[in-house]
Amino acid sequence: MPEKIKILYVDDEPENLVGFKAALRLDYQILTAVNVPQAIGFLNEHPGIRIIFCDQRMPGKTGVDFFEEIRISHPLPVRIMLTAYTDVESIIDAINKGNIFRFVKKPWTEADIIWAIAEADKFYMANSMLAVKNDELQKAYNELNKFAYSVSHDIRGPLSGILGAINLARLIDDVEEMRELLFLMEKSVVKLDTYVLSMHDYYSLQRGELKITEINFNEIIDELIAIHTISSIPNNVTFKTSVKQDEVFLNDVAPLKLIISNLLSNAFKYLDKTKTDKSVELNIEVKKGIATIYITDNGIGILESHLGEIFNLFFRSNSLEVGSGFGLYNVKSALVKLNGNIEVNSVLHQGTTFKVTIPSI
Repeated sequence: MPEKIKILYVDDEPENLVGFKAALRLDYQILTAVNVPQAIGFLNEHPGIRIIFCDQRMPGKTGVDFFEEIRISHPLPVRIMLTAYTDVESIIDAINKGNIFRFVKKPWTEADIIWAIAEADKFYMANSMLAVKNDELQKAYNELNKFAYSVSHDIRGPLSGILGAINLARLIDDVEEMRELLFLMEKSVVKLDTYVLSMHDYYSLQRGELKITEINFNEIIDELIAIHTISSIPNNVTFKTSVKQDEVFLNDVAPLKLIISNLLSNAFKYLDKTKTDKSVELNIEVKKGIATIYITDNGIGILESHLGEIFNLFFRSNSLEVGSGFGLYNVKSALVKLNGNIEVNSVLHQGTTFKVTIPSI
């Protein structure tokens, strides 16, 4: 059953309030106020009020003054004036100051009020949808600005490095120096490739639909061990994993892999190179339809002031390692898609732990 439209009626004559509520209470949720302070109290307590009817001639403050007062503080409710007076000055004031939607003459009929409510509700819904679209447009605009900067920085940077190495290579005959240049070029290409893959993940998450399959976490872990052991051995990193899964778990394997892989990549990327006992641990437990994933490292850690921002698009917490700015944002986007949650605990120079919980679908 749809929720009743919430309406506020303001009038200093109690008998008018009683008649209004008696006529409409079965079809609408009616709130009544005998003065402006009481009306503002209702607006603060009930943010879902869609329509406000107000009498023009009230002692202390007119309906025009009331509508003008709430125009900024409560812009969404649609404002309708009830008045037995039709002088031109009041109408002009109501339109210019109170930004009213409609006049209804007193004495009103139930048909007049119902028709006004129907029209006002359409207007309210249209404005609400427009506000949502404006918010989405602003978000897209902000991301576009960040993306434009990121493209110039993260794509042009590696390309400039490659071009510089090529120009130097033309002047070099020594094989060892040439190998060094090739190594620098390889680093630039890897950085560019990582950025492109992250960007692909970003758009896949935004547009793709879930493909539910049975998840075997041991198989996922085997793949990740094969990938990350390559970097753990030469860097003297202890990489431990464990899986406890004794029940069926259903979800989309692609975003699930993305979440674990990105968090593991960050753990390896931000290890403390000065430590001799570098370690990364991945522990997964599936219990009562919930997969709980812990990824722990003893790396450089994250500043406490950055913990609330690390999942923002293009945010980089550390300048020692250059990332794409997509990784943790993609993790968060994937978790939203899977109805999951993530928590992070970190101490600077001691390490970081990410806790991820994802329900079976």
